Amino acid sequence: MPMRLGTPMPGLDGAIGWLNSEGEPKAEPAKATLIHFWAVSCHICHETMNDLMCIRNKYEKDGLRTIAIHMPRYESDASEEKVQEDINTYHITQPVGLDHMLKVAESFQNEYVPAFFLFDQEGNLKYRAAGDKGFLKVEPKVREVLGLPAEE
Repeated sequence: MPMRLGTPMPGLDGAIGWLNSEGEPKAEPAKATLIHFWAVSCHICHETMNDLMCIRNKYEKDGLRTIAIHMPRYESDASEEKVQEDINTYHITQPVGLDHMLKVAESFQNEYVPAFFLFDQEGNLKYRAAGDKGFLKVEPKVREVLGLPAEE
């Protein structure tokens, strides 16, 4: 059963390692948090990544924190070298958890890539979606959670 709206954000423990971070990111009270799950073998993940990085950059100053969770779909996805190549290619600067045992995905009740989980400033789930269609609503939901007017 998918995580319900209003559910508090689960911990990120279970990742076997972190890139772009000195260990697991610490909780940041009063910050909205966008967690996105992706995989190096996921075509849709690659198609949406540049737009996702634009959202990260655009709303970071407004209090949005972004965390990436690499969730391999195949055994070959578990290569840290391949993950690092994608980090470089797509300019991923936020913390990247390596969820190669799928423990974080299990905590989020997630089995999809790409998948997006948006938590409000109190740490409660406000939006969840998967795939390219779900991604289309990420930015409007980010704006809503941050208290920004809708873009026309």
